Amino acid sequence: MIAPALVQFREAYARHRAGEGRGHSGRDLLALPYLDHGPLARQWAVRARSFDVFMRDLLRPEAERLDRQLAVLDLGAGNGWLSYRVAREGHMATAIDIRGDAIDGLGAAMPFVARAPNQLDCVIASFDAVPLDAASADVTVFNAALHYATDFAATVAEAARLTRPGGLIAILDSPFYRRDRDGEAMVAEKHRQATGRFGDAAATLLGLPFIEYLTRDRLADASAAAGLAWQRHRVRYPMWYELRPVIALLRSRRPPSRFDIWWARRP
Repeated sequence: MIAPALVQFREAYARHRAGEGRGHSGRDLLALPYLDHGPLARQWAVRARSFDVFMRDLLRPEAERLDRQLAVLDLGAGNGWLSYRVAREGHMATAIDIRGDAIDGLGAAMPFVARAPNQLDCVIASFDAVPLDAASADVTVFNAALHYATDFAATVAEAARLTRPGGLIAILDSPFYRRDRDGEAMVAEKHRQATGRFGDAAATLLGLPFIEYLTRDRLADASAAAGLAWQRHRVRYPMWYELRPVIALLRSRRPPSRFDIWWARRP
């Protein structure tokens, strides 16, 4: 059962995403994350780097280590593009998202499902209450999603529950900061700019207590009960992205976040 506040959020968020032009279809949808044109191309260039490193350094070595097909859970899957790419490599993927709309929720995943029959499934659910059995996955990945958790520890605990002992849990494309004060400055800036960015939907989109950002310490604290020891895996992003801290310093702005990949093994 999804809480009414989350229902309101996902409806408002779908409209906002549509306004941003994120309703990819046709060739653009199938190309994700390698979208090389349009106003969102730079963002996708960053996402593509994260994905490539995830596949090269985590998923493929895990498949080689186990010498079998993997079961992969894609938490915060959006339109399911990552699950589709995983399924194309021969694994079983389950795309999980709270949104089922056809903009960039799971309702947009049908072209992926059609091209990966029997290897890609979609489940509409909150990622802190996934209706799957314990130890369902070899690899569980938060796909640009963990910063939308409202109960950090409960969400991490659910990911641990879903992952088999010895399996991998990975965090992709969530904003990490070195210090809490930098993350808090980002959140304050977001709220100051809320009306301009979100219009009449600002109160709904900012009304839930999302954690918004991560730090090494926040992640460690939230994961202590689950016994997860996280490691950072550096990703080399496009030059314009890597230069952002320098530009922020020169312009006396707050330090920007980094994405990178964080991963842990389930005890």
